[in-house]
Amino acid sequence: MQDTLAKKTLSTDSFFSSDTAFDKLYPEPIRQLAHRHWTPLEVATKAAAYLATDKSARILDIGSGVGKFCLAAAHFQPDAQFYGIEQRESLVEYAKQAQQQLQLKNVSFTAGNFTGLKFKTYDHFYFYNSFYENLVGTQKIDDKVDYSRELYDLYNFTLYRQLEKMPLGTKLVTFQVVGDEWPKGYHVVGSDMENLLNFLIKI
Repeated sequence: MQDTLAKKTLSTDSFFSSDTAFDKLYPEPIRQLAHRHWTPLEVATKAAAYLATDKSARILDIGSGVGKFCLAAAHFQPDAQFYGIEQRESLVEYAKQAQQQLQLKNVSFTAGNFTGLKFKTYDHFYFYNSFYENLVGTQKIDDKVDYSRELYDLYNFTLYRQLEKMPLGTKLVTFQVVGDEWPKGYHVVGSDMENLLNFLIKI
C-alpha cells in the first residue's frame, strides 16, 4: 500500500518539474495558450509562498483559467486552501480534470463571474490581469465570452472596491498588471521578474 502511494506521489510530482511537463495535463489547444494566458510555475511558486504564510489561509485566484496557479500553489503549499473563479465553464472542467489527476485536495474551482463573490470569504488574492483581454487588440483565449472596454472598466472598478473593503493584513500578488492603482493602504513590499510580479499587503 505504501509503495503504491509513493509511486503515485512520484508520478504527480513529475508534472511540477517544468512548465512543459505541467502543461501536458491539458490537450494541445490549451497548451498553445500557456505562454500568454497561464501562470508560469516559477510565478506560482513565489506567489503561493508569499500568500500562504498563514496556516489554512484561503486564497482566491481571480480569473483562474485552466487552474494552473491554483494547482501549482496547492501542491507547493499544502496547508493553505486555494480557490479559482473562472467564467468559462470549459476551462473550469479542464482545471477539475487536472486536479483529479494530480490528486490535490486543498483546491477547488467554480464556474462564474468574480463580481458575484464576497471577497471577505477569502484571506488573500492572486491576480494575473484576467481583464486585459477585454481591450481592443489583445489576444483572446476564445470567443465564448463578451469583450468590451466597458467590461474592462467594470471589472477593474469591482475589484478595486472589493479589495478596499478587505481588512488590514490582506495580501495581494499581481502578475503582468499595468499600473499601480490599488486601493489606499495596499503597499508593494516586494517585486520580482523585472517588476512583472508584485507582492502587496494592506497596512
